[in-house]
Formats: sequence, C-alpha cells, structure tokens
Amino acid sequence: MKVLTVSLSTVLVVTSTLASPARATGDPARGADVFRQNCSSCHSPERSTNLVGPSLFSVVGRPAASLMDFSYSSAMKSSGIIWTTDQLLAYLKAPRRYLPGVKMMFPGLADKQERENVVSFLATLRTAPSSSSSAIASQTSKAARDSED
Repeated sequence: MKVLTVSLSTVLVVTSTLASPARATGDPARGADVFRQNCSSCHSPERSTNLVGPSLFSVVGRPAASLMDFSYSSAMKSSGIIWTTDQLLAYLKAPRRYLPGVKMMFPGLADKQERENVVSFLATLRTAPSSSSSAIASQTSKAARDSED
C-alpha cells in the first residue's frame, strides 16, 4: 500500500485555485479610469474606507454585505451573492434590476467592455493601496504594469 504525502502548501495552492473566481478579461488600466469616472464618488478602492457605498478593496471573491462597518440594504444582506467576476458583470449592468431593493442609485454600465474593464480593475484591489488621495492612480499604474506582463 502506497501512502500519498501532500504538503500543506500544495493543498492550499490547489484549494485556492479551485475556489478563486474567474478572471475578468478586461483592461484593468482602462477599468481604473471607468472606476474613477463612475464609481469613486461613492466607493473607495482602499481597505476599510467606506464612503456612501462600501469599500471595494478585495471585493472580487467576497460575500455580499460582508463588511461589518457598513450598513447594507436588506436586499443585499439576504442576497447570498459571492462577488465573482460573473456576478459583478451582471450586477454592474443594472444594479437595481439585478437586485431590487439595493441602496445603490447608480443606473449601471451599459457597455459590456466597460464592465469587463472595471471588474478587471476591481480584481487588482488585493494589496493594500496607499492611504493617500492618489490610491486610484497608484492602482492604475499597477494595473497597467500587470496587464503588460
């Protein structure tokens, strides 16, 4: 009888690969521009910085209504949504139609490519951006460098 030995790091890599949300196919640098123009007045890309809307730092893969320091609508709290790229793409098309009862007044992004771009940008918000007002600009630069690789 052979015994299979697997390291903890191997298990973690396989588990995180299987559990990770699909990658958005947009341009994160262009998505940063879309974010700045359409989202940044209500949402911050910084960890623990809520505005009118919750922080979108590490939103990709996060359960909806999961930030303890933000007051979500009942609709969002009971949605059961995990913010995968597919969920974000569908939601951002028309948030109030996708999930009636949400507080978000934004009508949505009609252009599919813009949605792809902004979701690609949101996927880059995994490392702590600086707390300066140039956080979006630094994330834009990082996104542009990453898309060149």
